Amino acid sequence: MDVIEKSNLNRQFLFRTSDMQQLKSETAGRRAKEMNPSLNIETYSVKVGSDTEDVFGDDFFESLDGVCNALDNVQARTYMDQRCIYFLKPLLESGTLGTKGNVQVVIPRITESYSSSHDPPEKAIPICTLKNFPNAIEHTIQWARDDFEGVYKQVIEDAVSYISDTERFIENLKQQPTTAPATVKGIIATLGGSRPKSFEDCVAWGRLRFEELFNHQIQQLLVSFPLDMVTTSGQPFWSGAKRPPTPLQFSEEEEWHVEFVVASATLRAKNFGIEVPATLERSDVMKLARKVKVPEFEPKQGVKVDLNDGEAKKEGEDQVMEGTSDSDARMLSSLPPLSSCSSVQLEPVEFEKDDELHMDYVTACSNLRATNYNIPAADKHKTRLIAGKIIPAIATTTSMVTGLVCLELYKLIQNKPVEQFKNGFVNLALPFFGFSEPIQAATRKYREHEWNLWSRFEVQGKDMTLGGFLRHFMEEYKLEVSMVSCGVSMIYSTFSPKAKEKLTRPLLDIVKKDAKVEVGEHQRYLMLEICCNDEEGEEVEAPSVRFALS
Repeated sequence: MDVIEKSNLNRQFLFRTSDMQQLKSETAGRRAKEMNPSLNIETYSVKVGSDTEDVFGDDFFESLDGVCNALDNVQARTYMDQRCIYFLKPLLESGTLGTKGNVQVVIPRITESYSSSHDPPEKAIPICTLKNFPNAIEHTIQWARDDFEGVYKQVIEDAVSYISDTERFIENLKQQPTTAPATVKGIIATLGGSRPKSFEDCVAWGRLRFEELFNHQIQQLLVSFPLDMVTTSGQPFWSGAKRPPTPLQFSEEEEWHVEFVVASATLRAKNFGIEVPATLERSDVMKLARKVKVPEFEPKQGVKVDLNDGEAKKEGEDQVMEGTSDSDARMLSSLPPLSSCSSVQLEPVEFEKDDELHMDYVTACSNLRATNYNIPAADKHKTRLIAGKIIPAIATTTSMVTGLVCLELYKLIQNKPVEQFKNGFVNLALPFFGFSEPIQAATRKYREHEWNLWSRFEVQGKDMTLGGFLRHFMEEYKLEVSMVSCGVSMIYSTFSPKAKEKLTRPLLDIVKKDAKVEVGEHQRYLMLEICCNDEEGEEVEAPSVRFALS
């Protein structure tokens, strides 16, 4: 659940300094009742999501008149949008981004939903720039952020998947030929002979990573592209946006050098459930680091360095084409045997911008990379803003958007016609204020019936057989159902060899036993997707099916 941070106090007026680290929901509810004791507010201390549908299930949503969101990420907004569509509830969606703000009104059966449209994707930094040719602090911070994600989260999650469900993991691996070699390499590094047994091992690993990232890799890049190299046009290769790098020599006198090893070792220990000394002094870590035997750099020949994203993409495609069943078999055979790692306890670390250890690592990693390329370093505050993609919130924007939401809420309560509702868009920096009527939901058609994203077939029948389900659509709607699915699980298809055997079985029984779909006691309905043909045998798009369980 979301707790009150210091940064919330400048714009969220219900909170005080004494409320820091308390739940926002409980504190806001308490303060609102102090302002107006006649308010009837019920607060919850659990998040709303797919894993809490036993709390926020059918009974909860059916009891609502509408939903007013105050969320801070797209994933949560999309989930609430789907739930409002499912239960046919109006939704007031809003958000702010610095001086920008917006309000969207979603009205059941009439307007499009939040998920009907998407913002254009953010402009990404080219991969080749991040990997080999950074020229701005934003590049090194993103590189450090990606390194954190890959080393302390993704690789560990891959290893957990390999241990917990080896067969499925290997099947998934075979479907990803471009990333499979790196995944296997990561698992070997995680579960192989170099697996840490003590905090001293973690320190040694951190010291060797420093040498690899900030010395050996840079030296290898200079082997591939010497400082005096010229292009085919006679221009110096290292010019313009390409900054010539300098390998770093580890020094205990340099703050970022020490910080990187300390943070790396601590995160590695957390990954493997190794106890970190309660009073961890940097001097103690450096004593351990001095014992590490650091290998000398040995240049590799024939190393391919991508100069642009086009080359990187082509190289990946070439690897897929060159892959053979023999090479796949050799790669998979190199995975460590389960008998050697089944007892390993691993814990992925999710990056959190408010965790000081995480920011210590990203800041040190980024600034070391920046030093390699003679880019001015950034302090932890600036690094946090960029790595966490933080745009400072402004009380003025928040107040305006809140007011616009309240205006639309009054209209909902008074059952105003859709023409009187307004989506709002503001940018106080320009200033710009724009309003428009909510966009109508796109319509589709089957036979002579029009439908939109709010439409669904309502089917009553807890004990209805699959055959009865199919007959219902033929008799009521003149539609021949050729396929039925629930979520990502296939329930029925005409081309399945066991299709006829299922016709006499209850549909709910097939969902639970064959498709392995968990149906909670809190669920009143199942949402099913169907593929249909009309009387002429033409495939038609049809709405989802809400199948009543009682």
